[in-house]
Amino acid sequence: MKKNKKIIGFSLLFVVLVLVGNYVYDMNINHNFETITEGKVYKSGVIPPDEIADYVNKYHIKSIVDLRFPGTLNLKDNPEIPAELTAEQNAVAKIKGVTYFNNGSDQVPKEENLVTFFKIMDNPANYPVLIHCYHGVGRAEMYSALYRIEYEGWDIDKARTSTRFLTKWSSFDIGTPKGDYLMQYHPRKQK
Repeated sequence: MKKNKKIIGFSLLFVVLVLVGNYVYDMNINHNFETITEGKVYKSGVIPPDEIADYVNKYHIKSIVDLRFPGTLNLKDNPEIPAELTAEQNAVAKIKGVTYFNNGSDQVPKEENLVTFFKIMDNPANYPVLIHCYHGVGRAEMYSALYRIEYEGWDIDKARTSTRFLTKWSSFDIGTPKGDYLMQYHPRKQK
């Protein structure tokens, strides 16, 4: 009996360590990089300027859509410093064949953000596209869900729940601004 408890304890510890290790890797080493649609759309958090070319080359990225903008009111969660945006823009400018688009957005998109985003995504010459915000878990996931709805015909709730492994109690849950925005969203085809 005592041996079984030790095995269960070690198993639980192992699972926790794997989950923590995966989180640390995703957030700090891989910059929350994720494939949305292979060969077409990717999302991430901020990739340091000296690493952008590696991601561009590996995934053949032609366009980067940066959803950050300086002056964000919540500097704790989104410390968007103008010099960091400029450093990224300058790094991308040095990569031949890649276009940088800044579409600074709040967590819930405004109409002008959608117009800009759809203009970028409507142009086949812009693909593959990397969509990113500061952490890669809020705005980048929101716009990835909108991409799936608009360009891949996903059901709205499927696109919403695909933003996270566990959507319940997240910022995409029903009853939150992002979750409710997606649930009330009307695709352009329906307008």
